[in-house]
Amino acid sequence: MKPSDTSKIIQTYFPNLEKKQIYQFDILKELYIGWNSKINLISRKDIDNFYTRHVLHSLSIAKYIEFEKGSKILDVGTGGGFPGIPLAIYFSNINFKLIDSIAKKIKVVNKVVSNLGLKNVISEVQRVEKTHGKYDFIISRAVTKLEKFCPWVEDKISNDQNNKIKNGIIYLKGGDLNNEIKKVSNIYNIHITEISNYFKDLFFDTKSIVYLNKK
Repeated sequence: MKPSDTSKIIQTYFPNLEKKQIYQFDILKELYIGWNSKINLISRKDIDNFYTRHVLHSLSIAKYIEFEKGSKILDVGTGGGFPGIPLAIYFSNINFKLIDSIAKKIKVVNKVVSNLGLKNVISEVQRVEKTHGKYDFIISRAVTKLEKFCPWVEDKISNDQNNKIKNGIIYLKGGDLNNEIKKVSNIYNIHITEISNYFKDLFFDTKSIVYLNKK
């Protein structure tokens, strides 16, 4: 199947995708349109810009880090599956766990994962405070302020180092981050990368990747 015009943007920035991955990205929007008519996950405006505002935004993490094979990633507050599902398509040899406290959202995640044939994803209706296990990285997309988020997940980060950068938190966040950064900078080393370094779209001009690891 040839990629749709809307999903070609993914191949523009990720030209080495395999045919299976191209197909998975290609059908992703239709899957979400179908579920969005039943459960309001994504605004109409965002559906129209689905590949930029949801898929490409999620994949900015893949530009930031190439996870080593076998890494374990926890997506906290995944909602409809972002950033976890696009990353799981891209990193087929990485293990992802997607959690959210809202059951109807995880229902959609499970259906999308099944339709895509993803074998590297598990998902649960779960609050992060009650989630067990250790992970190389905790990822999330602007669930709450950093001073709340970091204490939720700090005991979920594994001490076993498998990647080129130290295990920690990779957080997608927009707007002015100065105040939030100050509140956690005594505990965490913090590195901020503007997503506009990777993708040329006005949407990303105010979007950042915040990488934190314990001092």
